[in-house]
Amino acid sequence: MAWSGDSMIDKALLEVYSFNGAGFKPLVIYKTWRVAVLNFMEALEPENIHSVERHPETDEVFILTRGEGVLFLGEGEPQVRKLYAQVMEQDVIYNVKPRTWHAIELTRDASVLIMENSDTNEKNSEYCDLSSVLRQYIRENGLSKNHNT
Repeated sequence: MAWSGDSMIDKALLEVYSFNGAGFKPLVIYKTWRVAVLNFMEALEPENIHSVERHPETDEVFILTRGEGVLFLGEGEPQVRKLYAQVMEQDVIYNVKPRTWHAIELTRDASVLIMENSDTNEKNSEYCDLSSVLRQYIRENGLSKNHNT
């Protein structure tokens, strides 16, 4: 139940969720879609980003709600040959299209809402290890670059 002033709202009318732990957690799943929260975890620091992923069957929407983040988007088949860095702004919708290689860097205080197909998982996603050149690109074009300019 959720509180509304002095009374409780029945869960049949409203569900309220939050997540403050590290990492990824789906919170709302309805039929074919889900809403999840991604909070900072060490794997999202630039020196720890060694691969990208993509989802052939779904768009993936990212909304930065606090902190700072950079989406890295890749081109290339079957390996990523080029990366782009998109600095995220809070409360802006970033829709990563199906089959687009991507990774994300977040600051320790950051949180991102993610919307995608509810059945998105390792079995229907693809992963690509990044070359040393592309890992260097992430280190040079991530948040540390934006703080030094």
